[in-house]
Amino acid sequence: MADRSHMPRGERSARGRGSSRSSARPPKSHGSRGSRGSRGARPSHTGGRGSFADVGADSNRVFLPILVFAVIAALFLLRLVFLQVVDAPRMAAEAENARMSYDWIEPRRGTIYDRNGVVLATSVESTTIYVDPTEVDNADATAQTLVDVLGGQKSDYLPAIAASGTRYSVIKEKADVEVGEQVRARVSEVTKKDAAYEGKDLGIRYKTLWKREYPNGQVGGQVVGACKLDTEIENNREYYEGVSGLELYYNDILSGEAGYTREERSPDGTPIPGGTRDSKAAVDGQDIIISIDIELQQYVEERLTADEKGITANGGSAIVMDGGTGEIYAAASLPLLNPADRTEMKPDAPKLKCVTDLFEPGSIFKSVSAMAILESGTMTPDSELFCPAYIEADGFVISDAHERGDATFTLRQIMDQSSNVGISLATEKMGFQNLYNKINEYNLHTKTGVDYPGEGEIGTDYLGNLLPFDQWSKVTGYNVSFGQGMSLTPLQITRWYGALVNDGVECTPHFLLSKPQSGETPEYATEQVIENKAAIADLTSMLKSVVSDGTGKKAAIEGFNVAGKTSTAEIYDEENGGYRKGVYNLAFTGFLADSSSQLVCFVGANEVPTDGVVTPIFKDIMATAIDRFNIYPE
Repeated sequence: MADRSHMPRGERSARGRGSSRSSARPPKSHGSRGSRGSRGARPSHTGGRGSFADVGADSNRVFLPILVFAVIAALFLLRLVFLQVVDAPRMAAEAENARMSYDWIEPRRGTIYDRNGVVLATSVESTTIYVDPTEVDNADATAQTLVDVLGGQKSDYLPAIAASGTRYSVIKEKADVEVGEQVRARVSEVTKKDAAYEGKDLGIRYKTLWKREYPNGQVGGQVVGACKLDTEIENNREYYEGVSGLELYYNDILSGEAGYTREERSPDGTPIPGGTRDSKAAVDGQDIIISIDIELQQYVEERLTADEKGITANGGSAIVMDGGTGEIYAAASLPLLNPADRTEMKPDAPKLKCVTDLFEPGSIFKSVSAMAILESGTMTPDSELFCPAYIEADGFVISDAHERGDATFTLRQIMDQSSNVGISLATEKMGFQNLYNKINEYNLHTKTGVDYPGEGEIGTDYLGNLLPFDQWSKVTGYNVSFGQGMSLTPLQITRWYGALVNDGVECTPHFLLSKPQSGETPEYATEQVIENKAAIADLTSMLKSVVSDGTGKKAAIEGFNVAGKTSTAEIYDEENGGYRKGVYNLAFTGFLADSSSQLVCFVGANEVPTDGVVTPIFKDIMATAIDRFNIYPE
């Protein structure tokens, strides 16, 4: 064996493996890279750049943009079909409407009548004279024509005649119809008889409008309310909208529906030959008849203002309502409103405060407590009760408005003398829970539903600040029994007294009686709130004693049994808490018992600095009603 140690390395390797591995490399193959060894070796079916996976990826990259483009094209196509087929009529109508020039025809606003057919508010035809500057051929001639009829100088009219950007340049607003006819005649004369202007367009136009008039001025003004003239310059419209009173409440009924004439015009205002021309007739507003008697209303207002330097200096209110129907014959609050002249109107003049404002009623509310006591059976009019000069509760002292010593009063005398202590103890004997329940049963904590805007201040169905009974303390029960610590509106207490003359049935107070064009007569809700007729008779008897023997003597009317209750109520100071000193709200609410009438009257005076009474105002109003409506005792 040859000595292997002396063999070259290459030879030993070749022999040991039985293969030839020389250091020289074989020639490169042009068909395969697999001979480069195990590094980077791949299975034969995936090797090389032309593999199946690479081909699929490249195909996806090509297909995706095509798909996106197809979806977008489809969406565009669908949108095109929608616009040209489905939505085409609407778009055509909008385009046509954009070319339409409207001349609005305002409806006649409905007339408001009192219960006897007296006109309270009406609309009178007028003519607004204006110029369409785009149609003026000769500005000087137009100005001279206006001077000929309306007076003044041409320079007064030329700015309006030459106005740009408008086809409605007002010359004289709401002129009398006769003035409009004079201008028409002069225009016709100039363009037909003057050769220099023959065939020329002076551009003078006319528009029929309505003027709202109030023949009775301030009489009934708060009830009837007022309108304002709204202007839509872009639509060339002027129309009236109610802003207070029944003008506001029944605005939809009174206002009607506007009509128009219209035609297609080009952007420069020229009529398009063969373009659309059509018109729609205006629908006039409906008339309404309301419950106010303008004669009685006038007297009520005069009687309130007669004392405006005295007892009603800080405000006063009055209501006359038929307790058997709920019809309001008269209602007013100071200061009064004149809807025909609002140049010097006081801010609160539009408010009919006897409907809209809350107050603590004071002793006129004792009739409510007394009725609850009579219905409970705990006392009769002649039941006696010891009434000390004052009582204490929860750290407060309750006393009568006038100083007196300890006394024993019947329930009748408690009402006669308007004793706070007496009605507090009588109510406590009955139970304060019963009083709370009766206040709700008599609907004295809810709105009356009167057809007038703004009833009560708090904007809900519930009025006043009467606490839930579980929050009543002893002093709360005492205070509520004589009308303090809770509030309501004068109309609410008037409705309550109305139930006393109507066998315990409350009627919804209202103004609207009928709509004469349609013959519609609305119906109003009624509710039996007092079931015990004997209790009604007892309370009425006690209220008659208040006038014949007690604090209401100045309300007496010869030949009639006046029944009612006085009130001298303290005024709560919201800012500082507690009741104000030295000023009171005075009130009297009553009716003519045993008579042919069911009229109930409330009279109130605000912030009276001395101890006074409003019973003389009540007496004068009801005496006027007796004469006016031929009321007689039964």
